[in-house]
Amino acid sequence: MANSIFEPVTFRNLTLRNRITASPMCQYSAVGGIANDWHLVHLGRFALGGFGLVIVEATAVSPEGRISYGDMGLWRDEQIEPLRRIVDFLHSQGCMAGIQLAHAGRKASTPIPWRGGFTETAEERARLGFESWPPVAPSALPHGSTSVVPEALDDAGLAKIRADFAAATERAQRAGFDVIELHAAHGYLLNQFLAPSSNHRADQYGGSPENRMRFPLEIAATIREVWSADKPLFARISCVDGLADGWNVEDSIVLARAFGERGVDLIDCSSGGFDGAVIRPAPLYQAAYAETIRREAKIATAAVGLITTPAEAAAIIEDGRADLVVLARAALDDPNWPVHARRELDSASDDYGLWPRQVGYAVRAKDRVLGAWESKLGLRST
Repeated sequence: MANSIFEPVTFRNLTLRNRITASPMCQYSAVGGIANDWHLVHLGRFALGGFGLVIVEATAVSPEGRISYGDMGLWRDEQIEPLRRIVDFLHSQGCMAGIQLAHAGRKASTPIPWRGGFTETAEERARLGFESWPPVAPSALPHGSTSVVPEALDDAGLAKIRADFAAATERAQRAGFDVIELHAAHGYLLNQFLAPSSNHRADQYGGSPENRMRFPLEIAATIREVWSADKPLFARISCVDGLADGWNVEDSIVLARAFGERGVDLIDCSSGGFDGAVIRPAPLYQAAYAETIRREAKIATAAVGLITTPAEAAAIIEDGRADLVVLARAALDDPNWPVHARRELDSASDDYGLWPRQVGYAVRAKDRVLGAWESKLGLRST
């Protein structure tokens, strides 16, 4: 097929069947950090829909690293097998499996988004595994005016987080994942180290941009030491933080180069995540970051952010602006986005191989019947 969005792409020894990725999207539906049937079905439907890579939601490397009590985790061995079940299903459908390892820092222990606050009844708290805890951060600065003031991390705290990322990486390996994405975006812990507004440290991890980059780079190097050399490591970053005199694209170019030197294979280019940030979402509003970092840092990139139509996604790849397109809300709205895109971009093709075999033959028959009737009624040229 001529549209390069459907061409395979290889990172290290891993080949993806196409360039379309399902973004890590928090579901706030785990109990004790353990994946359940919701996660299997939620993620599995993207594999059935033809995605080349599906990345599991932000998965905390420690209990205190969760955004909420409903987040997934990889801080204990009991969390491995439910994730392995998901990985095995994705693989059975020709889809590769990624996982985003994360620590929320000062944005931890927050309410489930659709509740608008800690509104759980006593019965719900017991059933949902409700927990709350004091957050940690680079500095004792709250995320916003109504947020809890976090505890500033000392050397022992930093060492624990390094060890937590290493242990979670080893568990991800045992679960069979193909890709790890390091979460250094959206105002979470590693992004908090990077941003001057949230990092007021006076030691080697604060002050200059080089010092503020130090801890995220150490975490990337820690993961790379444990993660198989033949498997790719991605990193998601906020290319701009949207704050005056804050983190900018030029900083991100330097960071991307440094990540590359530590074994990161692709930069997933997002933005924002800080209270008071000025970010104006619009179609393709972050694609320019992926293009700039790919060109200037000489590293593979992924474009994400309100990419909704097949034509938009195809143009990003064909124009060399990014190596992958990553869909979030568009994927939630249409888990079959890739198979629908293939049909839209090449309506003359009779290739339904991206559909699961249990489905493709039936969809082909439906399209043939509808096409014949449209031609007969003069609605389609023959």
